[in-house]
Amino acid sequence: MAALIEAIEIKRKMFFEFEDTPYHCLDVEVSTPTARGGQTLVRLKMRNLLTRAVFDKTFKAGDKFKEPDLTMNPASYLYSDGEGHHFMDQETYETLTLNDEMVDHALDYLLEGMIVQIQKFNDNPIGLQMPQHVELTVTYTEPGSRGDTASGNVTKPAKLETGLEVKVPLFIKEGEKVKVSTETGEFAGRA
Repeated sequence: MAALIEAIEIKRKMFFEFEDTPYHCLDVEVSTPTARGGQTLVRLKMRNLLTRAVFDKTFKAGDKFKEPDLTMNPASYLYSDGEGHHFMDQETYETLTLNDEMVDHALDYLLEGMIVQIQKFNDNPIGLQMPQHVELTVTYTEPGSRGDTASGNVTKPAKLETGLEVKVPLFIKEGEKVKVSTETGEFAGRA
């Protein structure tokens, strides 16, 4: 039996199960009443891990939640087609197929063979977690011109091998590998 978590114990970035659905806590606000006998309320900003919907809900401090049966399994990206996006579980070697909602914006960073973490709820894939940074090759960028620095514009657009466009410093050339943040989609340095 999974352990029970009281609403007052839930912190940011925790996972919990509510109405047989896994949730991720994005923010917590506790309101303690000043009147005697008033109940402490916990307002949670939470993301439904199955539908990706985000909403606020208020609970009593003593409300209990189960810990969800969530696991993270390493998997390598194989390919995408009309049926979905295919990954190979690195432990069981089975092929896992995720739909567009599960993959979300990660396609901007995925290359064939890249290892990601597949999130499973009750052994069914529900989403994926990308590494914090990925290394991608610049396929096209304008040559930087010396005069650009005077105007304060010290970046230029660059197209990466996945099709993603990011702003890079003037010294970056075609064919170079760059590190890109998967959270912000911004240039994070040379690879």
